[in-house]
Amino acid sequence: MATDTHLRLVPVDARPRLTPARLGPGDVFRVGGVGLRTRPLRVFLSALGIAIGIAAMVAVVGISSSSRADLDRTLDRLGTNLLTVAPGNTLFGDQAKLPVESVAMIGRIAPVTGVAATGQLPDTPVYRSDRIPSGETGGIAARAAQLGLLGTVGATVRSGTWLNGATERYPAVVLGDAAARRLGLGAAGADVQVHLGGRWFTVVGILAPAPLAPELDSSALVGWPAAAAYLGFDGHPTTVYTRSQEASVEAVRNVLGATANPEAPNEVQVSRPSDALAAAAATDEAFTGLLLGLGAVALLVGGVGVANTMVISVLERRAEIGLRRSLGATRGQVRVQFLAESLLLSALGGAGGVLLGILVTAGYALWRQWPTVVPVWAMAGGVGATLLIGGLAGLYPAVRAARLAPTEALG
Repeated sequence: MATDTHLRLVPVDARPRLTPARLGPGDVFRVGGVGLRTRPLRVFLSALGIAIGIAAMVAVVGISSSSRADLDRTLDRLGTNLLTVAPGNTLFGDQAKLPVESVAMIGRIAPVTGVAATGQLPDTPVYRSDRIPSGETGGIAARAAQLGLLGTVGATVRSGTWLNGATERYPAVVLGDAAARRLGLGAAGADVQVHLGGRWFTVVGILAPAPLAPELDSSALVGWPAAAAYLGFDGHPTTVYTRSQEASVEAVRNVLGATANPEAPNEVQVSRPSDALAAAAATDEAFTGLLLGLGAVALLVGGVGVANTMVISVLERRAEIGLRRSLGATRGQVRVQFLAESLLLSALGGAGGVLLGILVTAGYALWRQWPTVVPVWAMAGGVGATLLIGGLAGLYPAVRAARLAPTEALG
């Protein structure tokens, strides 16, 4: 039985067209990750460059933030209502003196809640023994101190006791933290003595560091009556510390000069120790900016490393690119593949850098006994910076890979 065969001619425009498959987000990251898994050592070294830069920046911001948090904690504990009064200079440039009655007069100011003074004892060296040459003083200053000094400045005793109504009249001394270390003393005791002003004084106490009165750290403090009896102290205070109500600090500050020395208020210097701590924090912020700049340079170098890695990857994978193009991959898909690979590489370095920066911050804060503070914006900014660097670094290699023709890449 014969059959007829008929050929039907289909117009070209009526034939179904093949469209390249679209790559979803999961496909993009999966294809981009293939190139990273095939060269793990190169990926690790490239990501390490990014991680070092990010870790430096996060650690600098974290350490600076932890330092400021510790300062805030210290000021919350010690208060910002401490003011100091000291003699300035006369009109002729000579050193002025505060009146003997200045402490009592300051204490009469209504908002003042505490007042105490110290008096410098010139030409009163402090030695561990009487055999030490006279020139080797170790930078320790001898001062007369009133009993209320400890509570007024917010200092504490780490060994022994503070002066009391009995010991302030006898050859007893309390050493500041730095002074004790310079003299080689770790603890106070009835059998521990220092040679002060030509006679022996028993060390009854050693202070902990005093943040708001750092001059006390390198001082040897004796009682006000003992200084007059044994060391020729004239009774004129050289530094008066005052505590006042928080709401009245500025008002008290405005009248302290005239109250301490009514005859010559222009010869009185009034300062606020917490302002000095804030100024030191501002100096640290300037140094932080410098370190952030160095971290940015390290991050830029890491970005160059990523770009170099991606360019080499394009050159080594020409055959792969040509095969994908021959199988129907578009230039856009090839471009997205290599751009995703660059972003993944940078993201690995950024995540590792943020983690490393947090660990460095936590370790340093633990060593300095600070609270650990790493701002969220620093962590998010670190990851964002790496993605930006990765995108810029991978843009040229991605465009270069997309421009390769299948015949050229397979040739």
